[in-house]
Amino acid sequence: MKAEYSGKNIWKAVRAIILGFLAFIVLYPFIWMLVTSFKAEADIVSYPPRLFSGSFGFESYIGIWDRIPFLKYYKNTIIFSTSVTLVSLLFDTMAGYAFARMKFPGKNIMFLLVMGTMMIPFQVIMVPLFVEVYKIGLINTYVGMLLPRATNAFGIFMMRSFFVSLPKGLEEAGRIDGAGEFRIFGRIMVPLCKPAIVSLFIFHFMYQWNDLLYPLLLTTDESRKTLPAGLATFMGTHVVEYGVIMAGACLSLLPILIAYLIAQKQFVQGIAMTGMKG
Repeated sequence: MKAEYSGKNIWKAVRAIILGFLAFIVLYPFIWMLVTSFKAEADIVSYPPRLFSGSFGFESYIGIWDRIPFLKYYKNTIIFSTSVTLVSLLFDTMAGYAFARMKFPGKNIMFLLVMGTMMIPFQVIMVPLFVEVYKIGLINTYVGMLLPRATNAFGIFMMRSFFVSLPKGLEEAGRIDGAGEFRIFGRIMVPLCKPAIVSLFIFHFMYQWNDLLYPLLLTTDESRKTLPAGLATFMGTHVVEYGVIMAGACLSLLPILIAYLIAQKQFVQGIAMTGMKG
């Protein structure tokens, strides 16, 4: 009995060490980024690179406020990320419900076509997308950045996987009570898939918040640039200002970190349920 108990303790200790090591590997780049944001530029580019070396200060954080309209970029990023996420969340949920619970001609073929778009790199559609948005006069507008991303294949796939797992008796009971399709969707199905919606919200928000190429393609005016595009101005052909970039990256992480901490329980639950039932 003692040997068995001792064996369990050893396994728990080994598992804790392995998990701690993996957590350190994941967190180390963020630790390096945070420490680097407080270093002087000369210490950052010194060789060999060291995590703790030289003096520390707030010069990079002060510099980023002085050299670019940081608050403007921050506001643009919040508007872009939040609006795209909410609109995409609505259409992804509706499309996922339609593919999972409704019957209509060509449903399976249409779903395969939607999934096929996930295999097309964004670089392939960059030029046609720019020409299309330019011709309808929506360059340098929030609407122009919102419309091409009003829905997302991954979001449709994720929500469909969740809706497929729900018992059909729920909607049948709603129809017996005289509820229409939209009422069943809004009153019965959507409340049940709250964890999946929260998970998808975080996925979408993180993707839009960190995206550089898409907003850079559709914005040429400084007043519409997002934070990643603004930070890219510190990456020149011959000189890269690592301190300022790291400071901006640390500040840009705050909304994502706050969103995850608030919705952590629902996020983990949504991922687990979607994975098990999909």
